Amino acid sequence: MMRQFELVERVKSYEPTADEDAINRAYVFAMKQHGSQLRASGDPYFSHPIEVAGILTKYKMDSASIITALLHDTIEDTPATVADITKLFGAEISRLVDGVTKLSRIELQSDQSKQAENFRKLVLAMSEDIRVLLVKLADRLHNMRTLHYIRNPEKRKRIALETMEIYAPLAERIGISEIKNELEDLAFAELHPDVRGSLVARLNFLREKGGDLIGRILEELRNILKEAGVEAGVSGREKTPYSIWRKMQLKNVAFEQLSDIMAFRVLVGSVEDCYRALGVIHSHYPMVPNRFKDYISTPKPNGYRSLHTGVFGPERHRIEVQIRTQDMHEVSELGVAAHWSYKQGMRPADDGKQYRWLRELLDIMEHASNPEEFLEHTKLEMFQDQVFCFTPKGDLIVLPRGACPVDFAYAVHSAVGDTCVGAKVNGRMMPLRTPLNNGDQIEIITSKAQTPNPTWERFVVTGRARARIRRFIRTQQRSQYVDLGRAILNRAFKQEGYEYTDKALDGVLKIFKMTSVEDLVVSVGEGNLTGRDVVSAVYPELKSSQQKAQRSADNNVVALKRGKPKAQTPTMPIRGLVPGMAMHFAGCCHPLPGDRIVGIVTTGKGVTIHTIDCDSLEQFAETPERWLDLAWNQEPEDTELHIGRISVVVVNEPGNLGNLSTVIAKNLGNISNLRITSRTTDYFEMIIDVEVRDVKHLTNIIAALRATPSINSVERGRN
Repeated sequence: MMRQFELVERVKSYEPTADEDAINRAYVFAMKQHGSQLRASGDPYFSHPIEVAGILTKYKMDSASIITALLHDTIEDTPATVADITKLFGAEISRLVDGVTKLSRIELQSDQSKQAENFRKLVLAMSEDIRVLLVKLADRLHNMRTLHYIRNPEKRKRIALETMEIYAPLAERIGISEIKNELEDLAFAELHPDVRGSLVARLNFLREKGGDLIGRILEELRNILKEAGVEAGVSGREKTPYSIWRKMQLKNVAFEQLSDIMAFRVLVGSVEDCYRALGVIHSHYPMVPNRFKDYISTPKPNGYRSLHTGVFGPERHRIEVQIRTQDMHEVSELGVAAHWSYKQGMRPADDGKQYRWLRELLDIMEHASNPEEFLEHTKLEMFQDQVFCFTPKGDLIVLPRGACPVDFAYAVHSAVGDTCVGAKVNGRMMPLRTPLNNGDQIEIITSKAQTPNPTWERFVVTGRARARIRRFIRTQQRSQYVDLGRAILNRAFKQEGYEYTDKALDGVLKIFKMTSVEDLVVSVGEGNLTGRDVVSAVYPELKSSQQKAQRSADNNVVALKRGKPKAQTPTMPIRGLVPGMAMHFAGCCHPLPGDRIVGIVTTGKGVTIHTIDCDSLEQFAETPERWLDLAWNQEPEDTELHIGRISVVVVNEPGNLGNLSTVIAKNLGNISNLRITSRTTDYFEMIIDVEVRDVKHLTNIIAALRATPSINSVERGRN
């Protein structure tokens, strides 16, 4: 464990004006607070904050960050409070320590909810001061180094997964590749020990087989650069087991096919020398196709700049060469720490909002409905494999691999995404679901009449786009719930002989713990409250003993009007639902009258109707209390149409699409939507939504289509 004077000396070595007294006081305060606490390894708990502070000194962090590292667990794990930290160390340190501290005392439903809420707090804190994230990463790095001391394998796996999904991508986003690589490899060792062991064994075998292969390649690279008059330092390294495995997974290739298991770094004096060195290497060795990347002219979002190229190098080995200046190298290794402003005698540039990716996380937070949704969208947003696309004016937009024009539109501006109706990719009109590639130029076509299409959520990959689309869907649903709630309340008030007005609800908002009349109306529309509940609250005199007995006898039946009951026809096509409860049909199985159905209750969304054999029901197997046993109302005169989905493969010949639509029309079906999912020289594959009365009607259409020679196959669609 590092001694007190050793820590101070480390900090003073790069920051001579550091507050030595404050560091000493923080060291002693933390030691006293943690007292006799022990870690899972059996070491004194205080050894952990000391190690975290030591990690930060390697990156030459300022004294405020070092003090925060020493104190970062005191609020969470000791009797110390935020007020104590503020009194002893000032508001700045208190704010940093509070930003790193988890919300350990919150009462939430699950570990997932706690993780999401804590991450939300971390994002807010680091948006105000990026040093919060640097301390958090150092804290996680030391915890991962000692993860093997935790006895519970489930807890180890959970921590490793969280590290892989959240903290390693965050380290990558601020450019600290050393911490990112170590976090990934430590998590990989816990999550996939057998795979990592196999890769390490293969790397050892290659090392033994090749002898001093890296040394020989280094010598040859140095010689050809020196002969060309390029002054350069050359070093070599092996990729980490995790980065090798990840590339094998992404590219679906074998270990032997990877070209950059060995990577060599060339450090030169200027940007011009970077391109000279590249020319020398390409003139001596054949380039591996599609392996050249210029991150100097087009830097990564975290500021990373370098030239990457793959070549068949010395002794015909496939190698990767990275060419950069010394300044570029510092940014690559140290990330934001390389630009820490106090090194130039200025105040630290601690405002996290200067980072575009962090502003995007804050934008996602604004549009997510809850912490869990925010965490889900953030994981999407932090994909590390990226494509670089351009606006027509040449502005660079960086997106995750697999992104489409809708993702691009939302990355440009939320309003552009909301009103997007089409896109030109490299000058050609392309479908909005088209995957984008490096270097594509995208022109988004907008219309003021357009609104986000809920189907976009199926193919967008960025968290920002998904959050905006979901917010629009929620807003649209709220509008529908308002209309439904008002209709239910109008009917309930009318049944009792009163006229419904919004003003009548003002006086009962406190009873239902609502902040506005609209919230109360929405709650009725969602099915959380009945119209009778609201009427009884507005007019307490209606609560006669007879009415109470009637309601308690069957709370799921519509309240009777005064006097003689009046027969009413069912207002819902489904039997078993509480009148007024919001419901919608699942888009995964498209239930039709005649199908056996069940309902899944979701608070705030009402009931989702599924067919009994829907694959989606597996995710609700452990919550049987959410299931409702439902059935279709059997109404002979019912002429309401429902959407049935079919999957069709049609022979690709002139006139066959016309034949298909004619067959559906002759069988009294109406095509409401058609989407071609695949097209080859021989066949069309498509998904068709057809308006039908019931399962029998859809079955007749399918049978008629199967009898048509130009139709290769027809199945009922289930997605």
